[in-house]
Formats: sequence, C-alpha cells, structure tokens
Amino acid sequence: MASSVLAGLTLLVVGESHMSFPDSLMNPLYDNLTQQGAQVHAIGACGANPADWVTPKLKLDCGATREPGEKIKVMSRGTLDTQPIKDVIAKDKPDLVVLIMGDTMASYKTTPFPKVWAYQSVTALTKQIADSGAKCVWVGPAWGKANGSNTNENQYGKNQVRTQLVAGTLANMVAPCTYIDSTKFSKPGEWTTSDGQHFTIAGYKLWAAAIGKSLNELPATAVKGAAK
Repeated sequence: MASSVLAGLTLLVVGESHMSFPDSLMNPLYDNLTQQGAQVHAIGACGANPADWVTPKLKLDCGATREPGEKIKVMSRGTLDTQPIKDVIAKDKPDLVVLIMGDTMASYKTTPFPKVWAYQSVTALTKQIADSGAKCVWVGPAWGKANGSNTNENQYGKNQVRTQLVAGTLANMVAPCTYIDSTKFSKPGEWTTSDGQHFTIAGYKLWAAAIGKSLNELPATAVKGAAK
C-alpha cells in the first residue's frame, strides 16, 4: 500500500478495552496500518475515559501495548496506568494520534447520558493533542448486539439508542480532531459480540479494515501533523 496517505507517518493509537486483549482490535488494526506504511505504537486501556489521558488513572483492570515492530504485550491487572497524552506524544513524536473511544464514556447503564461531563473529558484531551502540533482522528463506537438472550450477551447494557446518541454527540465534540463514525461500517447487531459490546475476532477484523480504509481516504492535511 505504498500509495497510502499514511505511508511514512508515525501513529499513536489509543483505545479502550477493544484494544486490550489478544483477539481484540489491537492486532488487526496495527497490522493494517503497518501494511499501509505507518510506524505504529498502540495502547489499549480498559475503562479509561478521555480525561484519564489528561489526569492519569492508575492500576487499570486490564490493558495492552504494542510497540513498533513488536508483538502485543497484554498487561495483567493493576500493572498499567494511563499517562498524560502530552507526555506520550513528547516521547513518540507522532504525526497522527488515533483515538478509539466511546463505549466507556457512553455510560450505557446511566440515564441520562452525562453530556456535560463527556464534553469536558473530550475537550481536555483534544486540547492537549492540538497543543502538541500532532493531527488527531477520533473513531467513535460501533454497533453492538443489544438485548441478548442470556446475562453475558449484554452485560454492559449497550443499546442502539445510546450508541447512536454517543456517536452523534462525539461528532460535534471532537474538533479539531477528524471524526470517523463507526456506526456507518455495519448494521446494528451485524458483528457478533461476546458480551453485547466486545466483538469476536471476525468483527474486530472488519472494524480494523474499515478504520484503515477510512484513514487512507482522509486528505493529507488531516493526518500529517508533527508533534513538537
């Protein structure tokens, strides 16, 4: 994929639990972006909201990292902390930061959706990224499979109404980041999940391919920044 807009760029990819276990989004997305010619550092942090990448959250329940050219490293409980995104950017000096966040902050079992808190959390993070000089893309949540027939089918309470609300809300919140709407990649319930929210590896491969394609279709001005 030498013609990819990502070729030669350094990417920092930060996500939630969707990137925190072996058969998650982490490996297929990392591989896709690497095949497009990018150097990728990916981090998955379970249960971390955007603001936790401004003020660190310590001893996460789970997480994973994948350094450029390395295999995935799954972290055991209590061994991973988030860091201020400005510090990670200062170390990696990425051209582009890709954020894959939405399900954690969606607070599916909370009514109503805490929109003011979400706005404060999102904008605190995007400001630090913008101040660094790096470009930013925010990937919103994908459809899950709500209303399952057993207790494990939807243990997080994910549902189509809240997913659509969060996707639409994020689209209007994440500037100056470019927004990618994952709900456009599938129909509700189309990708099989293990618990209503987390996909099987087949779903994660489809999501990774869709994210990679969407990034490659962005104008160069949306992906080619330079961290200071």
